[in-house]
Amino acid sequence: MDKKAKVIMIQGTMSGVGKSLIVAGLCRIFKQDGYRVCPFKSQNMALNSFVTKQGLELGRAQAVQAEAAGVEPSVLMNPVLLKPTCDTGSQVIVGGEVRANMSAKEYFSYKKQLIPEILKAYRQLEQQYEVIVVEGAGSPAEINLNQEDIVNMGLAELLDAPVLLAGDIDRGGVFAQLAGTVMLLKPEERARVQGIIINKFRGDQSILEPGVEMIRQITKIPVMGVVPYMQVDIEEEDSLTMRFAANNPGALLDLSVIRLPHISNFTDFAVLEGREQVNLHYVTSLSQLKAPDMILLPGTKNTLDDLRWLRETGLEAAICRAVKGGCAVFGICGGYQMLGRTISDPQQVESGGDIRGMGLLPLVTTLTENKTRTQVRGRLGTLSGVLKGLSGLALEGYEIHMGRTEVFQGQGAASMAKIAAQTGASQELEADGCCLDNVYGTYVHGIFDADGIAGELLSCLAQKKGVVFTHAKEQSRREYKETQYNLLADTLRSHLDMEAVYRIMEVQR
Repeated sequence: MDKKAKVIMIQGTMSGVGKSLIVAGLCRIFKQDGYRVCPFKSQNMALNSFVTKQGLELGRAQAVQAEAAGVEPSVLMNPVLLKPTCDTGSQVIVGGEVRANMSAKEYFSYKKQLIPEILKAYRQLEQQYEVIVVEGAGSPAEINLNQEDIVNMGLAELLDAPVLLAGDIDRGGVFAQLAGTVMLLKPEERARVQGIIINKFRGDQSILEPGVEMIRQITKIPVMGVVPYMQVDIEEEDSLTMRFAANNPGALLDLSVIRLPHISNFTDFAVLEGREQVNLHYVTSLSQLKAPDMILLPGTKNTLDDLRWLRETGLEAAICRAVKGGCAVFGICGGYQMLGRTISDPQQVESGGDIRGMGLLPLVTTLTENKTRTQVRGRLGTLSGVLKGLSGLALEGYEIHMGRTEVFQGQGAASMAKIAAQTGASQELEADGCCLDNVYGTYVHGIFDADGIAGELLSCLAQKKGVVFTHAKEQSRREYKETQYNLLADTLRSHLDMEAVYRIMEVQR
């Protein structure tokens, strides 16, 4: 291959058509075919993020895609990350570090100034990899935004990238999506679209064939494949995820995740999903909460507003009643902060002021402008209550938070974990989090992913309930992910014309 990396770009007719999954699958296919490959997304908007070994932040999807490619996640793969703080504003992260909080209008006027930094990141990747799989965002046919575009056709022009356009047939109207998108593109943009992918198909493909032929004739673009609705378990970052609707009634154990309005890093709970004897479901109301064996409070991009929401919906009072009844509660990051006595925001990092916490753990939190971003490793402490069986287990994960928490240890509480920052010069173990009776909290995202923790947690809950939770020796989380990436690649390879993809990229195989 030439020294300059070959490139292919996946754009979609709208959000949620499966672009991220297709990119991950292509990354794994190119890896299997012997190429050094990586993902790239110039601008991502997501509340699920990941911290690199260098302590820099990028979108979770690009970290997953890098994992599928078999390479270390790098902030170069996602130079601009937007984390919404409200309906009209976001925290703008450039090069893995917070640059500013901006309204949508401010960012729209500002974003073209980021092009040099986006191109610099991409050129650095070009020197390291043979193939780069680029992901667009939303739709290239947002005609009110196209003049300032830095993530769809505007980026494709900057990179001189051929484009495959994906549409979601599962929601219906895929032919209108595809034809309408192509129609709204400028002639030079339309020329970049080298193929169409119909994604998430269920049923008999022979029935679809007449429509496939007609969309070829209408758009004058070949259909590169009809990809089935893939039954793969790959982490998602988008709030459009189907995980929020999952339900497994009749399972032995019931775990309720509170779906906060600004929920972030819900992938913390992926390792607990999909188990035959577990019903992990997301709740937004009292009627959905019922009587779970454990309540999980996730991270959030707006702790103060989401705590107020808990109060207004009555869920806070219900959680406190559940704790008095012996239910276990586990908070991570923002969820951990909520469990304390007070949260103060003197620098107006969020909405400012002080707010009373849930009072379930003896701690106080002060929000600060300085953002903690680090990978960590360590061990769980000597835990109290129903989860005491987890005591001493090894863990690893990462922290992303804007806050400093003080724990009052002399009131029956114990440290949730002892951790060391993998990026820091000092490797001395420090306390992280707190537990008291059946209430647990920590800043560590991914705490359930380390070998043995999820299985032991479920066994502890089952023992308290008086039921037998049986599970054979499980694959490690890493091994399980590898099987899912390979399944994704096998499925995509079977339904996508990879020979045509290689031709479009001008790769001599």
